[in-house]
Amino acid sequence: VQLVESGGGLVQAGGSLRLSCAASGSTFSINVMGWYRQAPGKQRELVAAFTRGGSSTNYADSVKGRFTISRDDAKNTIYLQMNSLKPEDTAVYYCKAVATMGLYTYWGQGTQVTVSS
Repeated sequence: VQLVESGGGLVQAGGSLRLSCAASGSTFSINVMGWYRQAPGKQRELVAAFTRGGSSTNYADSVKGRFTISRDDAKNTIYLQMNSLKPEDTAVYYCKAVATMGLYTYWGQGTQVTVSS
């Protein structure tokens, strides 16, 4: 499985960005997909993810009400719509896929999101 993120960039506080993560390869084996982020000097953290089966979602408390994860199964792509961005949202955002009932974990290369105050 290969994951390619896009859509990062520089935005002012209060602005919006939409990230995309396109999966290719053995996409049939993917069970869970989601978005994580890592700010300088901090650990990588969950931002938003679909639960196994894709019927519901999880969000970090810090992004609830501002970020929305969505998917297009026909395109094997997930999205992260980020609204009301804050400087503390500045980080490298990574797409993650868990496949074969947890046996394999895949990460994208990351996309930088910078929010200026």
